[in-house]
Amino acid sequence: MPPTVEAVRTRRVVPLVRTAAGGLAVAVTVLLLASVITFALGALSDSNPAAAVLGETATADDIARMNHEFGLDRPLHVQYASWLGHAVQGDLGQSWFTTIPVADSIKQALPVDLSIAALALLLAIVIGGSAGIGAALSNGGPLDRLVTLVCSVLATLPPFVIGMALIVVFSVKLQLLPSGGYVPIDQDPAQWLRFAILPSLALSLDVAASIARQLRTSMVTALGENYAVGAEMRGYGRSRVLFGHVLRNAAAPTLAVIGLAIPLIVGGAVITERLFGLPGVAQLALQSAERGDVPVVLGTLLVTAVVVVVASSVVNALQKVLDPAARRQGVRR
Repeated sequence: MPPTVEAVRTRRVVPLVRTAAGGLAVAVTVLLLASVITFALGALSDSNPAAAVLGETATADDIARMNHEFGLDRPLHVQYASWLGHAVQGDLGQSWFTTIPVADSIKQALPVDLSIAALALLLAIVIGGSAGIGAALSNGGPLDRLVTLVCSVLATLPPFVIGMALIVVFSVKLQLLPSGGYVPIDQDPAQWLRFAILPSLALSLDVAASIARQLRTSMVTALGENYAVGAEMRGYGRSRVLFGHVLRNAAAPTLAVIGLAIPLIVGGAVITERLFGLPGVAQLALQSAERGDVPVVLGTLLVTAVVVVVASSVVNALQKVLDPAARRQGVRR
């Protein structure tokens, strides 16, 4: 007896839930380990936040009183447990140096990173997807060889090198785009794009190269499958076969590349933000780490991990939906 529609839907949803649960478990484990290491490094360092806040004229009693206010006179495991309990409730504490709530600082800086990362991912998908499709259709031809060459070069260049080259070409030589700064997208979308395009390109080109190579390989393989050849023999148009069947089946492996690229884009933001003068979370974390502001460092670590986990989970879910093997497995069970 064939399975009902509801049973098929349930069998398709279960793998997605399992994937999301597994990703969440890994993310929580990584976050806990990273936060423990951050606490430990702060304790082992020679920096004294209380002394740094009070200045050189502070007495020993003043420093001891400030350490008590910060909670630094408690055992390390007690400090960590206290921070974790408040963080679970959404309270990330306040900066030791500015007394500004950590959540407020992150709320101000996070939109910069999200907008730049979203544009970088969009550019990577558009550029890499177009190049991969073109290379697959020109399998062995001049365009295929050109895309392969360009992707090989881009894959060897880190984002900050690409960023410097973009600044030299578009800001110094051509004077078309600003070399740094930022305008919020809600204030002026056109100006935001002028400031965001270069850092987003710097982050996207390496990812675009990986997408193009993976999509080209997957599409060349899919175009040689029986279903694609049979569809063309039955009179289906090339574009219908390409976009209706081949591209969907070739998209699942490409989504895996995109999922792996999300942490790289977030990680590359540290250098890119410094290069382009962007007031994002990466700069906030870097400046806080340099002066030993542990609450801000831990808060940025937590928020960054959440962003990466959510984005990666969405990509993994899409990969499961588009993966033909997973769909067939869900129907046959």
